[in-house]
Amino acid sequence: MTTQGHGPSAQQTRAVPESAKRGRRGRGGRGEFSMVPEAEFSSYYGRQVVKESPWEADIPAYLFSGGLAAGSSLLAAGADLTGLPLLRRSGRFTALGALGFSMVALVHDLGKPSRFVNMLRTAKLTSPMSVGTWILTGYSPFAGLAAAAEVADLLPARVQRGPLRLLGLAAKLGRPAGLMAALTAPPVAAYTAVLLADTATPSWHEAYRELPFVFVGSAAAASSGFSMITTPVAQTGPARRFAIGGALLDLVMEHRMEQTMGITAEPMHQGKAGKLMTAAKWLTAGGAAGSLLAGRSRTVAVASGAALVAGSVCTRFGIFEAGQASARDPRYTVVPQRERMRAAAAANGDQPADLDHAPS
Repeated sequence: MTTQGHGPSAQQTRAVPESAKRGRRGRGGRGEFSMVPEAEFSSYYGRQVVKESPWEADIPAYLFSGGLAAGSSLLAAGADLTGLPLLRRSGRFTALGALGFSMVALVHDLGKPSRFVNMLRTAKLTSPMSVGTWILTGYSPFAGLAAAAEVADLLPARVQRGPLRLLGLAAKLGRPAGLMAALTAPPVAAYTAVLLADTATPSWHEAYRELPFVFVGSAAAASSGFSMITTPVAQTGPARRFAIGGALLDLVMEHRMEQTMGITAEPMHQGKAGKLMTAAKWLTAGGAAGSLLAGRSRTVAVASGAALVAGSVCTRFGIFEAGQASARDPRYTVVPQRERMRAAAAANGDQPADLDHAPS
């Protein structure tokens, strides 16, 4: 047997497993032996029932930036209607920047841009991924046109009459585009929660009732916090109120979610996910409290806004990590299934099946 090229190395040849040696003796000692140990079968008890998602950090980053873009468009539309141009400009630019980042993260996860384009070839109403892709596609042009209107406003009038005259047209469409972006923003903030809950990952699936509200509240808190950082204090009144409302929605619905998830809420209190979720609660609550005092201090406004943004990041990454941890432990798949079967049997008046042999 060769020890060069694609064959086993000399060291591998010397380190023959005992099982392989037994196989060699069993073939009469012809000088041939298997390099693969004999298969050892064992019970499936204790092994994963569902596979953890292959997603990496791209996806929680995508979840966060999509929410930031959606919330910023809502804030910008409100600022436009109430005559707060600096808050409007900050919101529109933030929405475009966050949208661009989210698209980069999504395409990086998919591997190449053509796969995103292929997702647009069909529209399937029963698929959250398909519906979400179309929601994002419908939102993006309006968010981009609203941001282009802000660029046009910053340019001298003589420039708008030259090669960049299309920007002058964009300036006239800024308000309608901004309002359309705001109209499509709530689905953008919520559909990623539906996407996670539609999977078989236990901690994501069991959170389907409250997770969309958590994501919407987190998006409102993050976008408000970013506006408090980038906008003068005099124009951040709506952002501060939006921040408090978003933080309250996030914290209340997250608490309720953990109460209704049963055993699958455990990963949210353990390991890396537990640290992230704890940090998210403290940062969101601290940022909301700071928003009450940020009306007269630029320093407090920036610190509160940074806490809200960081809290939203921790929420998305914490929920992501909790789901991955729940998939690795079969207990979070089997125990809820057993409880659902017993509840269904009791509702139908049937004798509950003997499920004690199932792994736990």
